[in-house]
Amino acid sequence: MKLMTNPIEVIPVNTPAELDRFITLPSRLYAKDPAFVAPLVLERQEALSPAKNPYFQHAETQFWLARRDGRDVGRISAQIDRLITDPEVGHFGMIAAEDDGEVFAALFAAAEGWLRARGKQRILGPFNLSINEETGLLVDGFDTPPVMLMGHDPSYAAARIEALGYAKAKDLIAYMYDMDHELPRAARRKIDSRTAQALTVRHLDKKRYLEEFDTVTAIFNDAWSQNWGFIAFTQAEIAHMAKSLKMLIDPTCVAIVEMNGEAVGFGIALPNLNELVADFNGRLLPFNWLKLLWRLRGGARTARVPLMGIRRSFSGSMAGGLAPFLIIDSLRKGLRAKGVRRVELSWILEDNRPMRHVIESLGAKPYKTYRVYDKLLAP
Repeated sequence: MKLMTNPIEVIPVNTPAELDRFITLPSRLYAKDPAFVAPLVLERQEALSPAKNPYFQHAETQFWLARRDGRDVGRISAQIDRLITDPEVGHFGMIAAEDDGEVFAALFAAAEGWLRARGKQRILGPFNLSINEETGLLVDGFDTPPVMLMGHDPSYAAARIEALGYAKAKDLIAYMYDMDHELPRAARRKIDSRTAQALTVRHLDKKRYLEEFDTVTAIFNDAWSQNWGFIAFTQAEIAHMAKSLKMLIDPTCVAIVEMNGEAVGFGIALPNLNELVADFNGRLLPFNWLKLLWRLRGGARTARVPLMGIRRSFSGSMAGGLAPFLIIDSLRKGLRAKGVRRVELSWILEDNRPMRHVIESLGAKPYKTYRVYDKLLAP
């Protein structure tokens, strides 16, 4: 016999105190999950602040908390990004909840109703908040902690969401590359080929940091422009990202490929911040920020390559096909010199076979899958 429970109340987040509860809720819900890493509260406050995150310049958002018996039991967001090409589509994100179908149903009813009231006919997600931030729900790879700027979800979440009529739109693959393995001979032959010798690889020039960042993000916007779900970084977002990542970027862990003096491709590797803050429980104050600075000096043993791209005009050429090998080889050298043992290459669309082939030919293994869901909204 099912026990009677009190009704669920879903409330919009309107105050700073409610936003703090929204941010810290996953840390309480998933405290017993050994793979969960609590995000830094200060970082999340900035990411969800319309005054600080330029995403809000082109998007409308709403956050909700689900409550039962006087305590928070779930959260969700809904977003309308004016830069997406399909005006009928709205997004959801930030989903976290107890393993209770009624909680999930109440949260999604709020998000769907908000989007429907604004003329949206389809909902896609999760995006936290944009496809250029944290994307997808973890559906495979629950036994290892997430790397920086990647999400972690409980194994029950996918089934709860699918029970509400959501279906897979696209899977995103994360690869793990063991730095102790030498490059396969076939990959080394490509890197040493005559065609590859026509390309030059250099590191980022920190004296021209902002100019260099403009260069690589312009390549990224061009390279990914035809990919599923792509939304270009705005100039404000580029400036914000450059400022946010400056402390983490090591010039030797940035590879820029040039041909005849023109930058045609790039890759950026970042130390895995999650490894360094895993024991902070989301708090930098009062003294964890000193620990973080010290640990950054010592270096992380894991890293992530979150940004990589080749200009589309070169993608079909032999030189364009070799550029990813040169980029990854250069990043590999820089990371190994810093003591990095493993690096995540993420995320890759499941049907991006050319890039997946390059990554797998280097010996990297898929180890996590994130899923973006889709649902038509009933009138």
